[in-house]
Amino acid sequence: MRRLVVVLVALGLVAGLAFAQTAQPPKSTVRIAFWTQEGESEGAFQFAKKLADAFTAKYPNITFDLLNKETEALRQDFLAASLANSAPDLLLTVNDHAGPFTVADVIQPVDKLFDMKQYVPSIVMGGKTWGVPVSSGNHLMLLYNKDLVKTPPKTTNDLIAVGKTLTTGDRYAIVWNQSEPFWMVPWLGGFGGAVFAADGHTPTLNTPAMVNTLQFLYDLKVKYAITPKEADYATADTLFKEGKAAMLINGDWSLGDYKKALGDKLGVAPLPQVSSTGMWPAPYTSGKYFMIPKADSGETLQAVVAFIQFYTSYDNQIDLVKSLTRLPGLRTALNSEAVKSDPILQGSALQMSLGTPMPSVVEMRANWDSMKPEMNAVLAGTKSPADAAKAMQDAAVAAIKAMQ
Repeated sequence: MRRLVVVLVALGLVAGLAFAQTAQPPKSTVRIAFWTQEGESEGAFQFAKKLADAFTAKYPNITFDLLNKETEALRQDFLAASLANSAPDLLLTVNDHAGPFTVADVIQPVDKLFDMKQYVPSIVMGGKTWGVPVSSGNHLMLLYNKDLVKTPPKTTNDLIAVGKTLTTGDRYAIVWNQSEPFWMVPWLGGFGGAVFAADGHTPTLNTPAMVNTLQFLYDLKVKYAITPKEADYATADTLFKEGKAAMLINGDWSLGDYKKALGDKLGVAPLPQVSSTGMWPAPYTSGKYFMIPKADSGETLQAVVAFIQFYTSYDNQIDLVKSLTRLPGLRTALNSEAVKSDPILQGSALQMSLGTPMPSVVEMRANWDSMKPEMNAVLAGTKSPADAAKAMQDAAVAAIKAMQ
């Protein structure tokens, strides 16, 4: 318990902040087109629908058209809809969408609409705040099945050693989504690297740290054979739930689902420290945020602000903690006993304290797009880590130049 309190204090999450005055919704009829990246498999879309329905029950004149979109589809579709003057009225999505949305000038700042001191640190660019936090974290961590793993590995050497004993028959020691670089980036931090230089805009992908990261992931699959030769998100999820994987790397968004599937057998720990560097892997931290389209005004904006305040109220944030096992975005809820007394959330908070903020700049899109095919080529055995790192850098630099 004391350790979690220290973590929360270190993150600046002190209790006792006053609530902003509650906005009153309009009395006229308003229909809100609400797009969210929250998925059904984790129960998050259902949670969003529950709160939208509860708001409508309280204010029958305000209704919602709630639509789920996959992360990339939401980004692309919202940009296209904004250009066509047919954007939705409200977004609930990830922080890295803020970069392209602000560059395209299709969302509006929220500083004058909400008392942002009530919330954990949000997305700030150009001196303005672009999102209202719903949950904090959105970070990767090590999940493990306590029936198979009594003590989670502390270092990568421990991971490899225990992995060899756990991998047998149709069971693997560890699984993760091998197809997306989001799962690679924490290890890059553990090997001493980062995707940007100190200016936060210049890619730094062709480095010894990247080469070592790619080699490490390849070795887990080929040299040590403690993870499947191929595994996307769905495959890793299924193997862990079926007991065919002892450990899984996944994000806080999945905790509620795994608690239901594994019950008391679910354990949470930080990703193992990289033995060769003595550094901890640094997963990206961010959260889920409400973003308000620039076109919102008048009674639509009034209704949207009232709904966001309702959604992020103390009681509903505690409901989010209990329903989805996520760390909330409201400071007072983050300091609640509902968080401090939950060992799964304690583990999540500890991992979050070792993470690094997710870059929100538009150049991050170029990095993601450049890293993915090269990482996949290394894992497929068709390109060396050194050649892949160079190709990543060249592609990212070219993509950023094309943006300018």
